[in-house]
Parts: sequence; C-alpha cells; structure tokens
Amino acid sequence: MQKPPLHTSFLNAFRGVFLMIKSERNFQIETAAFVINLFLIFYLNLTATDAVLIIIISSLVLAAEIFNTAIERICDIIQPEFDRRIGFIKDISAGAVFLISISSVVAGVYIYWKYLFP
Repeated sequence: MQKPPLHTSFLNAFRGVFLMIKSERNFQIETAAFVINLFLIFYLNLTATDAVLIIIISSLVLAAEIFNTAIERICDIIQPEFDRRIGFIKDISAGAVFLISISSVVAGVYIYWKYLFP
C-alpha cells in the first residue's frame, strides 16, 4: 500500500482532532481547559519551563482522551452488545484518562500556586 502525500496525512490528523472536538463532550471540556491554560500562561507571565510543562501536561490529557475514544470505538465495533470483558477494557482506558487528568490538576495547582500567591 502506497503512503499518502504528507499534506494528506496532516489533513487527516487535523480532521481527527476536529471530529473529536465536534463529537466528544469530554474532549470539548479538556480543550477549553487547554485554552484557559494558554491564556493563563501569558496573563501570569509564566517562565518558559513552567509554560512548557503546562502545555505538555495539557496535551497529554488531550492525547489520552483521543486514545480512550479510539479504544472505545474499536470495542463497540468488535462487540456491539454488552460484554463484561469489553466493559473492563473501556473502564481501564477511561481510568488512564482519569489518572492523567488528576495528575494534571495537581501539577497545575503546584505550578500556578507561586504565580497566584507569591
């Protein structure tokens, strides 16, 4: 199979992100949090290191949500009816998003604390 041109690969990736924003409520919330973080980076004048950490952590949450959605959709195709094994897979996938989200909140509080309460 021949690989598509590079620009087509980028367009497909952008379409994937757009589809996530359009169809997934949690991704919409996490994207809003990402935008708020970008605003806070500039408003609070974070150091480059702190800004990069916030961007990386926020991006990890978004990526985890994309992986979780992909896993859930694949599971739904493989087994459309209820199956406790599929439920287990979906639960641990959602658990991964939960863990990275909680970690991002803790890291955000730790980083922003020194800017909000000097």
